[in-house]
Amino acid sequence: MTAPAISIQGLSKQYGDLTALHGIDLEVQPGEFFGLLGPNGAGKTTTINILAGLCVKTAGTVQLFGHDLVREYRRCRELVGLVPQEFNFDQFVRLRVMLVFQGGFFGIPTPECHRRVDEILRTLDLDDKKQSQMRHLSGGMKRRALIARALVHRPQLLILDEPTAGVDVDLRKALWALLRELNAAGTTILLTTHYLEEAEALCDRVAIIDHGRIIADDSTRNLLNTLTRETIIVTTTGGLSETSLAGLADYDPTVNGGGDEVRLSFDKASTDYNAVLRTLLEGGIDVTSIRPVDNRLEQVFLQLTGRQGKA
Repeated sequence: MTAPAISIQGLSKQYGDLTALHGIDLEVQPGEFFGLLGPNGAGKTTTINILAGLCVKTAGTVQLFGHDLVREYRRCRELVGLVPQEFNFDQFVRLRVMLVFQGGFFGIPTPECHRRVDEILRTLDLDDKKQSQMRHLSGGMKRRALIARALVHRPQLLILDEPTAGVDVDLRKALWALLRELNAAGTTILLTTHYLEEAEALCDRVAIIDHGRIIADDSTRNLLNTLTRETIIVTTTGGLSETSLAGLADYDPTVNGGGDEVRLSFDKASTDYNAVLRTLLEGGIDVTSIRPVDNRLEQVFLQLTGRQGKA
């Protein structure tokens, strides 16, 4: 039987009087794209720092691919590639030099290390910047450089801490495509993010942590199915009158700035789409389209934690 990529049992972490983790249990299977979500201070970074060997646990057990994190520390470090949120490299070092130097930490023979680095630079579209100092790279290139550094020793588990924080939409989509490719090639990925649409788009399974406790752990689909309320966007032709809006009062209507879209919310247990559509048509509203909100996982998050998704 294949060992889990990550097996956490009763993991606790104490910082003086502060308890960051309250005996959490978590399991991630090989090849999964797993999301660890939670507001600031929930325990996400503490968890991944323990997995990466940057923080010492207070209690509990952690295994990576069947290897104990404490007894087999060196082997576990070889299994993990960490992409931090912050840029933590020498601004004056050249990109290729940084990657070759990283390979040296893992004892990769020099010829093999150079071959791997060149391959990674081509894969991440950084080959033409390999002789550039890190300070001269754009923010997007620096993000890719962090991923490149984490991949030099070919880890089985890639951990990404807020990898798209502060990047524009186009770069975010490009990074999503890259991560999907890495996962499809067999790399297990653990992602922490505040962007819940990112987790919904990428992750097979999601755990939500709050105040150092896991409050949900399931497939993304199953978590979305726990929503008790449905929120939809209705696009109309000709806008909405005050009279037609009054007829939608039971659905907490919110009209966009242009007046041609309205956001409606209803209890799935007592109301279905047909009833909403009937109300719209009876109110004389010319409906062009109806679609669910783009980020339903944010609604799950809010339902479970009572906090906004980008805390």
